[in-house]
Amino acid sequence: MPLIRNGEVVEDKAPSHTLAEFIENAAEILAGNTAITVRLSPEDDPHALEQYLDRLTVIEVDFPKYTDGRGYSLAQLLRRRFGYTGELRAVGHVLRDQLLYMHRSGFDAFETSRADLPSVLDAMGEYSSYYQPAADGARHVFAARHSK
Repeated sequence: MPLIRNGEVVEDKAPSHTLAEFIENAAEILAGNTAITVRLSPEDDPHALEQYLDRLTVIEVDFPKYTDGRGYSLAQLLRRRFGYTGELRAVGHVLRDQLLYMHRSGFDAFETSRADLPSVLDAMGEYSSYYQPAADGARHVFAARHSK
């Protein structure tokens, strides 16, 4: 599947580890001098990664079907509560109509065969102002009004 990061289609051949694999082999994986990618399923507890976040290059969050919104909550938790600053990648059933909301939740890369690059770029520019604060750091309308 194509990987879209920073407005470009890129190649990524780094292997990913499930949360269980990573926790079981953390010492060995961390000892290697390679980029580390961990994939979270909706039922995984991201608290298990908290002590390793500064060592992880990419966290993939799986969306097994478009009606499963738990990935949004995982992204918010990782970005806002745990302060994860590495790449947060949405994988699985990622649709064009969800991309802006995924980005607002903290995702900065998307692996999808359901949207091409022009569609992704269009989705990111659909709205210029937001009423809700979010993990993407965009200033929301109420904050802008109260800062004058």
